[in-house]
Amino acid sequence: MQAKRPAGDGVVTGHATVDGRPIGVFAQDPSALGGSLGEIHAAKIVAVLRQAGRARMPVVGLLDSGGARIQEGLAALDGYGAIFRANVQLSGRVPQLSLILGACAGGAVYSPALTDIIIMLRENAHMFLTGPQVVKAVTFEDVSPSDLGGSEIHTRHSGVAHLVASTPAEAMDLARRVLSYLPDSCWDEIPMGIPAPPGTMPRLPDSPRVPYDVRQVIAGIVDSDSFLELQSRFARNLVVGFARIEGRPVGVVANQPLALAGVLDISASEKGARFVRLCDAFGLPLVTLVDTPGFLPGTKQETNGVIRKGAKLLYAFSEATVPRLTVVLRKAFGGAYIVMNSKSLGADAVFCWPRAQMAVMGAEGAVDIVYRRELRDDPGVRPDLVAGYEREVMAPHLPAERLSVDEVIEPEQTRPVLAATLRTLARSVRPRFRHDNLPQ
Repeated sequence: MQAKRPAGDGVVTGHATVDGRPIGVFAQDPSALGGSLGEIHAAKIVAVLRQAGRARMPVVGLLDSGGARIQEGLAALDGYGAIFRANVQLSGRVPQLSLILGACAGGAVYSPALTDIIIMLRENAHMFLTGPQVVKAVTFEDVSPSDLGGSEIHTRHSGVAHLVASTPAEAMDLARRVLSYLPDSCWDEIPMGIPAPPGTMPRLPDSPRVPYDVRQVIAGIVDSDSFLELQSRFARNLVVGFARIEGRPVGVVANQPLALAGVLDISASEKGARFVRLCDAFGLPLVTLVDTPGFLPGTKQETNGVIRKGAKLLYAFSEATVPRLTVVLRKAFGGAYIVMNSKSLGADAVFCWPRAQMAVMGAEGAVDIVYRRELRDDPGVRPDLVAGYEREVMAPHLPAERLSVDEVIEPEQTRPVLAATLRTLARSVRPRFRHDNLPQ
């Protein structure tokens, strides 16, 4: 292997600039021993990571590797261990981006999983711990690399990848765009952009049962063309992404009524929790748009740990120290009302639209419980009881009177109110290390 090892050991490392900002970069070369990782290969990557930490600059890795170089034995495995440790030491301190441009197998997948953002090529990029041959030997399954760990798997089902690109050039453009929202490090100010007017605020359906696309509401609040959605095909009942309001980068978390009526479940909770912690780690204010009937019920959710995993989102919002603003668009019921950045969890400001409803549960379910005797005697009074419950318990002025909501605002006021509040809270963000960005 010493004689066959190519110059550079199959990885190119160095420094570059993105929009004038310095970054550390490494790129694996699949034409050199398949991009496999050996001792020197790993040492070069670790050196870039350590320099990035010392210089407080982001790191971008271009990955295309068959995994550990078998011929080098434990030296290769220890190399991976050193990379993983360096990733963890940088977590929450400098942004780390991974671009999966080809194979990423075995131990190679853990380094991207420890970074903040993963961008995959739509075709010819794969991530898996054990390849198709091993799977067949152990489980007798015939599976292709794409079906085992292609972009479809990791954008729709596993949630491992945040963004997908058709070409390497597009992947790099996405990386540049991600970096435009993030500071060089947690000790630096977030980069301000050029303000732009928002889109048109949509009118929500009259019936609370009719779905709508919350991304249209987001477009009516943030600067035009500034919203970059992450994990758009995974846990579609929750929308997360970067945006700008008057040029200021923010993180947006929003229930999506188009998918599962906007309920929270295990996948949505984990998706939201990691994004909230990412924004908090790097000083991005959080804007939360709420329209949810609660948590998804059922034995599958309970047995798979919705209590433990749902608590991750609750913990992330409670822990966050950046400015946190919430707007209740239509409904916020039960535990989901609390978890979605409520005032009781420490939100700096909570607003709601005039037709918003906040309660332990929806009116129909509440009436069935509270007025079960009356309904048993006269089922015909149910519509009147529902209307009365909505009027006496769920009207938006009620939470405003007890300071659970700061102000009831018209939809068209949402952007100016949020922008003014963000300006007021701008000095509350002091660049510093807050916490890591632990994988969820």
